[in-house]
Amino acid sequence: MTTAHSAAERATAGEPQRFPLVLGLDTFGDVTYDGDGRPLSHAQTIRNLVDQGVLAEQVGVDFFGIGEHHTDDFPLSAADVVLAAIAARTSRIHLGSAVTVLSSDDPVRVFQRYSTLNAVSGGRAEVILGRGSSIDSFPLFGYDLADYDDLFEEKANLFAELLKGRPVTWQGTTRASLVDQDVVPHTESGPFPTWIGVGGSPQSVIRAAHYGFSLMLAIIGGNPARFTPFSQLFYQALERFGQRRRPVGVHSPGHVADTDEQARAEFWPHYLEVIRRVSRTRGFAIPTKESFLYEVGPQGALYVGSPETIAQKIAANLTALGATRFDLKYGMGGLSHQALMTNIELYGTQVVPRVRDLLA
Repeated sequence: MTTAHSAAERATAGEPQRFPLVLGLDTFGDVTYDGDGRPLSHAQTIRNLVDQGVLAEQVGVDFFGIGEHHTDDFPLSAADVVLAAIAARTSRIHLGSAVTVLSSDDPVRVFQRYSTLNAVSGGRAEVILGRGSSIDSFPLFGYDLADYDDLFEEKANLFAELLKGRPVTWQGTTRASLVDQDVVPHTESGPFPTWIGVGGSPQSVIRAAHYGFSLMLAIIGGNPARFTPFSQLFYQALERFGQRRRPVGVHSPGHVADTDEQARAEFWPHYLEVIRRVSRTRGFAIPTKESFLYEVGPQGALYVGSPETIAQKIAANLTALGATRFDLKYGMGGLSHQALMTNIELYGTQVVPRVRDLLA
């Protein structure tokens, strides 16, 4: 039987498949717009986001994640609070960050917030940790970008110690040392799942394996197949470090509508505007219509189209990458709340079951 993990299994001596297929949704909390194209308030955007998370469970999605940002366009600076509101109205769906910028946060507080979410949700919390490709949190909290790598390395080290669930003794240079410190609240049944988000750094892949975290590949442009060596490196590094096998996931942006043409027409103008705006600080190339059509095609990183188009692309790339989880980063500044709700409904009711059929 062919599974989504087959490529990586062949690369690592044929070890049996052990991880379930997980199909989730991520959002950065992009400001939503009304029917006349006017931006809604931050408060209304957040209330809408709670409704979107609740709908995700209702239509069969496995995971709902919120990425941390601190800007006018992405006002989700306290994702764990919003996730707790979603947890109170759901019972099954897993909830987590996508990602938490650990470099500009305190690992102890991150652990405490998500162990609290884990308690509130009955064990459904997860965390995806990242160095921060969006760096707005660094000046906000007084961190020097010159320390970008050192901050993440030390804080990932401390977070791994916190997950062990025992009093922590730790020493570093980025925060005060801990001596036999009990960190509460304790989790009920072991550590919650923790992932490291990787956008292109082999060092981050090895770091995830070293600390025993799972690997989330953030693929936002180009041919996803180029990340296949990262999956292979991850499994090899886990074995080298004596860590048990961990799952690999994929996070990519997209938009689902009834037809390919509708999805592209709805997504393209807002995608162009958002990339144009963030390119001023992050150096992204401005997309052309031709480059956009490549990215939504079979070899590109955007999942924009009808449910069948999206399902086929997810199944193909999970198999190629040896991954067993896919999180669609839905939403784009300028889209309406209703368009996002339709996206979620189509993803849960049509894309998710179709992918499961394709990979059965």
